[in-house]
Amino acid sequence: MWRYRDALPQLGDGLFLTDGGLETVLIFHEGFELPEFAAFVLLDSDEGRQALRRYFRAYADVARDQGIGCILESMTYRASEDWGAKLGLSPAQVADRNRKGIALLEDIRSEYEDEIPHVVISGCMGPRYDGYNAEDRMTAAQSAAYHRPQIATFRETAADMVAAYTLPYVAEGAGVAMAAREEGMPAVISFTVETDGRLPSGETIRDAVEQIDELTDSAPAYYMINCAHPTHFADALGDGPWTDRVRAVRANASAKSHAELDESSELDEGDPVDLGRQYVALAKQLRRLTVVGGCCGTDHRHVAEICSALKASA
Repeated sequence: MWRYRDALPQLGDGLFLTDGGLETVLIFHEGFELPEFAAFVLLDSDEGRQALRRYFRAYADVARDQGIGCILESMTYRASEDWGAKLGLSPAQVADRNRKGIALLEDIRSEYEDEIPHVVISGCMGPRYDGYNAEDRMTAAQSAAYHRPQIATFRETAADMVAAYTLPYVAEGAGVAMAAREEGMPAVISFTVETDGRLPSGETIRDAVEQIDELTDSAPAYYMINCAHPTHFADALGDGPWTDRVRAVRANASAKSHAELDESSELDEGDPVDLGRQYVALAKQLRRLTVVGGCCGTDHRHVAEICSALKASA
């Protein structure tokens, strides 16, 4: 039986891929409408479930073909209480969708158990408010209380870890880390940044990592940067021991700002080959980079190019 909670394999030196821009693929490539940007609503129909299976199998195929590990990230970015309420769902119904999301990934993992070295299942979480605006904020204690139910639900499933994405300020990340530690789940904290390499709240990535580690006694398993193009944050990374805590990057295909992407009616898929080159450059700064994937505008083609480029440069 798969179980990695006590020893996440991506904390070693091997390369792992995760997926790309799930929601943008479903909207622009598959033609689905996702109210509130919530992909988990597709769990409620046969058509939606089949689309999700196709999506995740595409990444598992890349991992198999390249002989590397795979992290399957659930489609539950919006499956928390406030976002569920906007969709007319009770807390119990939201919890049910979280469980069903992990069960679907269990099925995918079982299909590839003899073909991929490691397949890790991660419970995906998102911010309580707007991930690109830090005006609405919680304290760390409030964040822990809000996110704990989703983490507790994941703990009851086959999820090996949780990962909180596009967090725009420090206290929310600290709260997720605190709640996950109390629930016995490894947690990854992922920040989004603006084109100046800073969080929407104004902190640098270094400030955010060091502050959360100090507040939580280094509770996160590692940190991630997502939903920004490498050119937005590469020059802001600098150097220092803190960079070893950033083990994952899920970059956008587009170099546009968040505001520009919000106004776009067409998907900017960028250049997958160039994005791979950008990751090679990032790996020279982030010496412990072991988990790579994409965010808005990316799909399995981008992730394949990223992994191929990193393997060729190793």
